Amino acid sequence: MTRRDERGAVTAELALGLPLLLSVIVGLVWLLSVGAAQVRVVDASREAARASARGDDTGAAADLARQVAPAGAEVSVGVEGGRVVVETRSRVRAPAGLFSVLPDVWVSSTATALEEGQ
Repeated sequence: MTRRDERGAVTAELALGLPLLLSVIVGLVWLLSVGAAQVRVVDASREAARASARGDDTGAAADLARQVAPAGAEVSVGVEGGRVVVETRSRVRAPAGLFSVLPDVWVSSTATALEEGQ
């Protein structure tokens, strides 16, 4: 029975497994950034709804939401029958490299508040 030389087997396995491990890590970081963007969008909608319900101008409330939300977020503030409705949307771009084929993810949130004195 001949004994085979297995030197270099670990190096070959590492060379095959490292790109997969790196891809998983990049994917997890991307999911974390999507979650963080969702939290920021929810906070932005909530803050703008509170500000507008307290009597702030809708433009000022939208500016406040843009400060809290991720860069480039779309904010709309409306008043309907004594209620303030704020919708905030933001795009989270896929990371470059292997994941660049994935579509961008949109996160959004809607917050509603009653106007004070209603």
